[in-house]
Amino acid sequence: MTQKAKSILVGLAGLLAGAALTVNLSAIADKDAETALPVEELRAFTDVFARIKNDYVEPVEDKKLITEAINGMLTGLDPHSSYLDVEAFKDLQVGTQGEFGGLGIEVGMEDGFVKVISPIEDTPAFKAGVKPGDLIVKLDDTPVKGMTLNDAVKRMRGKPGTSIRLTIARKSVAKPLVLTLTRAIIKIRSVKFTLVDPGYGYVRVTQFQEHTGELLAEALNGLYKDNKAPLKGLILDLRNDPGGLLNGAVAVTAAFVKPDSLVVYTEGRTEDAKMRLTASREHYLRPMQSDYLKNLPEGLKSVPMVVLVNSGSASASEIVAGALQDHKRAVVMGTRTFGKGSVQTILPIGNGTAIKLTTARYYTPNGRSIQAKGIEPDIVVEDPAMPESENGFGIREADLDKHLVNPAGEEPAPMLKPDEVIKAPPADKPGKNGEDKKPATLEPGEIVSKNDYQVNQALNLLKGLQILQGR
Repeated sequence: MTQKAKSILVGLAGLLAGAALTVNLSAIADKDAETALPVEELRAFTDVFARIKNDYVEPVEDKKLITEAINGMLTGLDPHSSYLDVEAFKDLQVGTQGEFGGLGIEVGMEDGFVKVISPIEDTPAFKAGVKPGDLIVKLDDTPVKGMTLNDAVKRMRGKPGTSIRLTIARKSVAKPLVLTLTRAIIKIRSVKFTLVDPGYGYVRVTQFQEHTGELLAEALNGLYKDNKAPLKGLILDLRNDPGGLLNGAVAVTAAFVKPDSLVVYTEGRTEDAKMRLTASREHYLRPMQSDYLKNLPEGLKSVPMVVLVNSGSASASEIVAGALQDHKRAVVMGTRTFGKGSVQTILPIGNGTAIKLTTARYYTPNGRSIQAKGIEPDIVVEDPAMPESENGFGIREADLDKHLVNPAGEEPAPMLKPDEVIKAPPADKPGKNGEDKKPATLEPGEIVSKNDYQVNQALNLLKGLQILQGR
C-alpha cells in the first residue's frame, strides 16, 4: 500500500483545519505515577543521535535533530497529532481568531505532494481557481517531492503583497497548471447569511473560530430583521467546513436546540479528556462574556431546518450535524461527511512551542462515534460541481494513514438504493445556443449561487414541509 501522509493543516498560515480543538494553557504535568523509562530504547536513541552527529555528510545542529525526533514521535501516532514550533504555534493562535497570513488553502500530503483539501472562500487561492484535489508539485522552481508538509506550508507563507508560483497537477487537465498567487492577510468571517427566498434563510459557517457563536447570533437576528417576520425555514450550510474550536460547535448547536440539551461528549484516558458538553452558556462562552444567544428569536428552536454537508465537512461541523440529527432538530442533506471523530488538545511546552495531541474521541448525543465513518445524510443529494466518482467517495478520514479506528468497527455504510439518492445533473448542460454552461459560481456580492443545486434541493424540501404543516 502506498504510504500516504494526509494530516490536514489549515491553509498556509493557520494550522487549524479539520480539528475539534481544545486549548490547555497550563504546562504539561506528569499526572500519572512515575513510569519506568525504556532504557534500551533510550540507549538506541542516543546511539543514533551520536552516529548522526559524528558521521552524517554535513554538520547538523542538536536543536534540529531533537525537533525532528519530537515531530516524528507525534506524526507517527495519527494524522492529527503534531509538533508546533514557535511560528506554527503563533499561527494557530492567530488562526483561531479568524485572521492569518498566507494563500488560504487547507492542505494535506499525499504521495509526497501537497494535496489541496479545500480553498478557503474569499482568499487568493479561491480567487485564482485552486480546487479540491489539486496536487501542488512545485513552489516557484522548487519541487515539493521530498518536503515535509510543514516545510511546504512555511514556503507558501510570506509577507502580504509578495507572490508565489504554484505548479498544480489536476486530474481533469492534461498539462500542469501554473498559477501565480499574491499572498495576503487572510481575514475570514466565519459566518455568512442571506435570504434565499422570502421567508427562507441561509446561513453558511466556513470554520468554527473564537467568534463564530457571536457571528451566528448576529446572522440569525439579521435574517429575522431582513425578513420582517418569523422564518418559514432555514438552511445551515456546513459543506467544506473543516472544523475548528469545540466551543464554537457547541454554540452553533445551542442556537437551535432546547437549553441544556446534550451536544457532544468525549472519552479519553485522562479525566480531563472526559467531557459532556451541553447547550448551556458555560460550555460555549468565554469567562465574563455575555450570552449572545440569550435574545435570539424564540422561533429558532422550532423553525424547519436543513443542514447541508459533504465529504469536506469535518470534526466540529460533524458534531453540529450529528447533534441536530440525533435531536431530530434538522434534516441532514448532501453526501457523507469526512469522519473525523477525535479531539486535539493544544499543550504548550514552555519554550514558545506546543504539541497538538489527540486526547479523546467524541460521540454524538445518541452515542455514535463518527470516527472514520462520518455522518450519513438523511437525504443523499449529489453535488453536480463534483465528479460523479467523488460525490460518495472523496478523500475522508478512513483514507488517512494511521487514522484512529472506530470503536464500533469501520464497516461501510449500507448501499443506498438508486431511488434513495437524488442524482446530480451534469455540471455542463448545453445552453440554448449549444454552448456549455459553467458550473454554479458566486457572482460578486453573492453569498450563495442561485444555481447551487444542493441549496435549491434543500429549499424545495423546506417549502414542501411548509405545505404539509399548513395542511
